[in-house]
Amino acid sequence: MRALKPSGHSLAILVLVALSLPVAAAEPPSYFNGFEVENGIIDPIEIDHGGPGRDGIPALDAPLFHAGAERDGKIKAGDRVLGVNYNGVSKAYPIDILDHHEIVNDMFGDTPMTVTFCPLCGTGMVFYAEVDGEVLNFGVSGLIYNSDLLLYDRNTLSLWSQLMKTAVTGPLAGSKLTQVPAQYTTWEGWRQQYPESLLLSRETGHLRDYDKVMYEEYRRLPMVLYSTGHQDLRIPAKTWVVGIDVDGAALALPFEQLDRLQAPLEIAVGDSKVTVQWDRAAAVARAFDSEGKELPATAAYWFAWVAFYPDTALYLPE
Repeated sequence: MRALKPSGHSLAILVLVALSLPVAAAEPPSYFNGFEVENGIIDPIEIDHGGPGRDGIPALDAPLFHAGAERDGKIKAGDRVLGVNYNGVSKAYPIDILDHHEIVNDMFGDTPMTVTFCPLCGTGMVFYAEVDGEVLNFGVSGLIYNSDLLLYDRNTLSLWSQLMKTAVTGPLAGSKLTQVPAQYTTWEGWRQQYPESLLLSRETGHLRDYDKVMYEEYRRLPMVLYSTGHQDLRIPAKTWVVGIDVDGAALALPFEQLDRLQAPLEIAVGDSKVTVQWDRAAAVARAFDSEGKELPATAAYWFAWVAFYPDTALYLPE
């Protein structure tokens, strides 16, 4: 049974965030924002409305980037970014910008990718945009499932759960997204790894104050804005964890436990052996399989990870 939704102070924060997002060129809000939600793989009653209408939070479709000396002064060393390195192309997406847009439809050479960020869950996840031979273009639905971002593809108007990596309604219901390794890290930590990395520009074509920390109070306080279908009280809901899923098995590793490591951690995720490397200065984890191939490692709030992976193992060595 789903928990009751919070009200009062926590709801007021969400309303203020929603009101700060202009909805020009977006559809007006309605209960399901015009999406067909019947006959999907989740119950429509589990879908929450996030405030804005469809595209009220505008995805970026033609992102611009700074290179070389152009990056100087555009971002602070300790600012958080979502970093992606693919086929020799490195890009950093500042969280200050992703807070306002949540989705960036981008290209890495000839490979289309979708960069996603859910401020409510803290989850930055990157996916191949091609599904079953079709390149999909994604937007922000304005709807939420398990407190997590529901994307939609403009090709078919199917809704996709970010953390499930699955289309949950529409013609593509049941289709899967393939996650690409990315790092939720600091600009300084990312730049040390990839000195030539491109940096997403604030010249987005949208009127936004990217210096405004939109979710500052939400990140500071322990409350969760939306109910989830599963809760787990072993650690506080807003504890930062690194989530890894391999072949249907899942593991969550709290940042505070990773901070105590003196060497890379070798650990089992189901039947798979995984090596976790933790950068304490940048508070970022990377995961590798037994053959040295990098695996996606998703930074998230504990409540969000366990909502989608209720059988997850939890690394608590003490």
